Amino acid sequence: METTIEIKPWEELTRDEVYALLQLRIAVFVVEQNCPYQDADNKDKKSAHVLMRDEHGLLVGCTRLVQPGVSYNEWSIGRVAVALSHRSKHLGQRLMQASLEHLKATTNSAPIRISAQFYLLQFYQKCGFQQVSDIYLEDNIPHVEMLLTTYPDMKDSQGK
Repeated sequence: METTIEIKPWEELTRDEVYALLQLRIAVFVVEQNCPYQDADNKDKKSAHVLMRDEHGLLVGCTRLVQPGVSYNEWSIGRVAVALSHRSKHLGQRLMQASLEHLKATTNSAPIRISAQFYLLQFYQKCGFQQVSDIYLEDNIPHVEMLLTTYPDMKDSQGK
């Protein structure tokens, strides 16, 4: 599957991109996970957004890169989402790779701190993050805090 990735600060997102971004995040985090929470948390305006589109231009994945001082003292990657219809295609790994490469190129800033859903612990460990907290509940979902201290050499299973 061919996908494209574009990274934009909030100010450069179009209305249609914001709508698609919110639609994807609500589908994954609110509807699919049956978790009502306040997605519009004012952090988007202080973040860069990683947008993954399929060959038809539809948004199928996203992350947000949150500046230091907004969520944590460090840079943070959050709202990592892949559309249900596009899972099991290593797109999450490609999203994380693009996010980390962008942060390395533009900020060269590590460490990077995340709040990860616990069931994704191994996924984030493969991306170079290490668990640095006990399990805690966030929006009634088990999470752990994780930290990346050095940028890994990330390759997906197809060497891309």
